[in-house]
Amino acid sequence: MKPRAWLRQHGIVVMAGLLVTLAMLAAQVMNLAMGERAWLLLSDSYARAAPRVWQDAAVKVVDIDDESIRRLGQWPWPRTDLARLTDRLAAAGASAIAFDVVFSEPDRTSPAALGEQLRRQGAGAGAGAIAALAALPDNDAELAKAFARAPVVAGAFLLNDRAGPALEPKAGFAVAGSAPASAVPRFARALTSLPAIHGAAPGSGFVSLSATEDGIVREIPLVAWQGDQLQPALSLEALRLAQGAGAITLRTSDAGGEGGGGAGRMVAIKVGQFEVPTTASGALTLRYTAARPPRTIPAWRILSGELAGAELERAVGGSIVLVGTSAIGLRDLVSTPIHQREAGVNVHAEALEQMITGQFLVRPDWAPGLERSLLIVLGIMLALVLPRLGAVRGAALGLGLVAAMLGASWWAYVSRGFLLDPVWPVLALVLVYLIQTALVFYREERRRAYIHSAFDRYLSPELVRQIAASSERLELGGEDREMTVLFADIRGFSRISEGLGPRELIRFLIGFLTPMCDVLLGRRATIDKFIGDAILAFWNAPLDDPDQHVNAARAALDMAARLDALNRDPALRGADLPWPGEVRIGIGLNAGPCCVGNMGSAQRLSYSLIGDTVNLASRIEGLTKYYGVTIALGSALAAQLPQFALVELDRVRVVGRDAPETIFALVGDEAVARDPAFITLRDGFAALLTAYRARDWAGAERAIAALSPGAAAFGLDHTLALFRDRIAALMQSPPDDRWDGVFSASEK
Repeated sequence: MKPRAWLRQHGIVVMAGLLVTLAMLAAQVMNLAMGERAWLLLSDSYARAAPRVWQDAAVKVVDIDDESIRRLGQWPWPRTDLARLTDRLAAAGASAIAFDVVFSEPDRTSPAALGEQLRRQGAGAGAGAIAALAALPDNDAELAKAFARAPVVAGAFLLNDRAGPALEPKAGFAVAGSAPASAVPRFARALTSLPAIHGAAPGSGFVSLSATEDGIVREIPLVAWQGDQLQPALSLEALRLAQGAGAITLRTSDAGGEGGGGAGRMVAIKVGQFEVPTTASGALTLRYTAARPPRTIPAWRILSGELAGAELERAVGGSIVLVGTSAIGLRDLVSTPIHQREAGVNVHAEALEQMITGQFLVRPDWAPGLERSLLIVLGIMLALVLPRLGAVRGAALGLGLVAAMLGASWWAYVSRGFLLDPVWPVLALVLVYLIQTALVFYREERRRAYIHSAFDRYLSPELVRQIAASSERLELGGEDREMTVLFADIRGFSRISEGLGPRELIRFLIGFLTPMCDVLLGRRATIDKFIGDAILAFWNAPLDDPDQHVNAARAALDMAARLDALNRDPALRGADLPWPGEVRIGIGLNAGPCCVGNMGSAQRLSYSLIGDTVNLASRIEGLTKYYGVTIALGSALAAQLPQFALVELDRVRVVGRDAPETIFALVGDEAVARDPAFITLRDGFAALLTAYRARDWAGAERAIAALSPGAAAFGLDHTLALFRDRIAALMQSPPDDRWDGVFSASEK
């Protein structure tokens, strides 16, 4: 096709694709929330699929867990216990001890506080005892002394509920480039431990964590403004104190042309010998470990003395120790991409491990430009080539491009620790494909309508429909499905054919097949074909039928009931319809995998099904005559119908199939299944088969004798007679050792 003609035919479709690409580019530049949420979900899946491999980075967590509270008493503990914990950790050689706990109120268990409480309550203690309590050391003072003796980082909460005085940081800050700008979070006040406790600690860091709108903590702020003072995070301050570093150096975007997006955007933080890449707001993107690694020590083990001396030194010596809580009642639990419930102190530990081991996730400053370039180039390319390729090949190209971008993003995450967001380019490709395909479909529908209106004057409507129809539905092929199959056949049809003329026979078949098909269609069956007097029907294709097994069972029972009514009442079938006495049918049912679809030759197609399930259903229908039952079914279907009245008939090796099949008779619905007479019959048949297969001929005969009075009521008298004859023959000529109780059918 010439370019001008091609453009005239496809110009609107191409223009629509280009407009979609530009709209997606604008949405990406504006950073709409939809794309951000999709990227968060995708990056969370990366985090779960490729978690950080834990390495021992000399970071430990002393956890005030539920077991510690159970052993040592409810929280808050006396601060003398925490002072003792601090002293033991310092004596064991901890390089820094960071508390993810804020002691903002006086200890109610201090001796003076207890004495005052006794005095107010008028307890029996004398004034001397109260005075003695007041003279004892104050718990808060003891904790402050312990903090002063050890390399402790005191925690603080940064809040915006009201204004407060600026907290003087204990770490110095140096800035390379412009001062951190508005992207760094700002807080109005700080909630700290009591002044004596907070002031005694050599270090101070905030413990506040930031979560996105969905409540998941994916990054941790390392610096924040409180008033006009920069404050370090608990983890960052602990790393500084452990190294004995004097100041923390912040590097912003205009220090070396990094980061992009203007001056004052955070790029990295250097503390001692470690340099940490950050987001523009000064946060560290977290890459969590999958399982909870052996970094955690329950607090009770240290306070009880179980972990002490050289063993405690080996556990925490030279390590940064974080003290926090995971107990559910203390409510310091957060959600992460990997764990629905994680202790906040573990988040600080994860951050410290990443800073020490250098296992970072970073979003390069060139990432937005790359992502926008991909969106533009791939969107325009697909918009131009999709009209040439068509829907199927265009889908293959689009899926290939989507897979390539997702694969590249995944590879960058796993191998380089880069966060490259493919969401907007992928959305652009998907929308370009959908909108262009919809426009082409609309155009083709208009074209078919035009063909109908133009050619209806010259050709038959059926021929016009064939010309306008898509040829895809005429192709050979099928799909695998779990299906239920029904074969129904008139008993003695050859005898019936002898007694009727050709026209009468056709009228009889119409009178028989019509009500049978009404029943099948009423039970959502697909009628495949008529094979003379036989019907082949199936369920669960072409439309899904979640109730396929029950529908098939009810259809078989309804067919038998309808035929009984036709046999009894001539008015139901029409007085002039030739009806050769009592007509009986056999119905075989089976369930299992089948291949269903358009089958046949290139010249003639039929929507049908094939498979072992179909063959077995046909063989089971043939066995209904041998066993004298109306409806029989295979074991796979029987397993799906526990509520129906089923009786196990036999194990049979059918013609053309090596594996034996257990077949059942379907004698009624749920009401019949609850009938005590049926239950007795079913259990009696089970006893008969057990004795028969065990070669207990006498026991089998007793079971037959017990069953005989009630078998005819359920249509099983012929089956009972069959087993009586079979057992008599086996008693006369006992089987050899290879006999397995399976009947081998000799006819289809």
